Amino acid sequence: MEHSPVMYAEALQHLAIKENGTYLDCTFGRGGHSSGILKQLGVNGRLFALDRDIEAIRSDVAQQLLADTRFSLIHSGFANIASIANTHGISGQIDGILMDLGVSSPQLDNAERGFSFLRDGPLDMRMDNTSGLSAAEWLATVSEKDLVQVLFDYGEERFARRIAKAVIMTRSETPLTTTKQLAELISNAVPYVDKFKHPATRSFQAIRIAVNNELDQLKTVLADSINILNPGGRLVVIAFHSLEDRIVKRFIKNESGYKFHPGKLPVKEVDINKGLLKSIGKAIKASDQETAQNPRARSAIMRVAERN
Repeated sequence: MEHSPVMYAEALQHLAIKENGTYLDCTFGRGGHSSGILKQLGVNGRLFALDRDIEAIRSDVAQQLLADTRFSLIHSGFANIASIANTHGISGQIDGILMDLGVSSPQLDNAERGFSFLRDGPLDMRMDNTSGLSAAEWLATVSEKDLVQVLFDYGEERFARRIAKAVIMTRSETPLTTTKQLAELISNAVPYVDKFKHPATRSFQAIRIAVNNELDQLKTVLADSINILNPGGRLVVIAFHSLEDRIVKRFIKNESGYKFHPGKLPVKEVDINKGLLKSIGKAIKASDQETAQNPRARSAIMRVAERN
């Protein structure tokens, strides 16, 4: 069964796909968006897709799509788009960039990846499990002060200090190596539980973001997207939590509209520096029908911009 990602139809619509255009899917995942883009491309169209997860690169759907000569799949985080575009000779020639942020369903569903507190498994959380520190390794060395900061900033966790203190105390006696261990530690550390949210939800999100350096990677890819897009090229970003969406919203706002050079008034048209992007419409949320079928879609927010 072909996977249909969150806001599939809306993403393809707002990419405004040209038959012979060049597109970049920064988050291949299960290949749902890439499959849809390829269906709308003509014989001279090109699609480049990236994923930092080697399992996504090796998946059956990836291998099937690689039989299409219009498609290229690269094992890389999306923070490398500038060098990738230069290597493939497509910098400044891309007609659309798509980013579907956050952790993917296959990663959450696989207990061995360590993303979910609902499934006991190794405390890994790396999107690219071929490199970098696992969550267990990171938690074994992080200072209490830095852990408090991560839990508060990335998880907006009100009990960050209690949880950080419990982690430091526990690891001095027993290494934290499984998701069950960490989830139980957090549950015991918080004084009361939100009936609508598991007590480990915010902390797992925060640790995952830190381990994968997600927010800095997002800032890098957004900044570099401007230089590799064609004039008229679209940037479509789907975020799943407020931290990501805030960064995307602020970026589009800062790069849109007119920027006035300091100087004498009145300002002439020739003295006005037009923004590099223009925002396309308002933030888009999944339909009621989609959220009824897929609860994960409830938190999704799509923003769209176009290169001037």
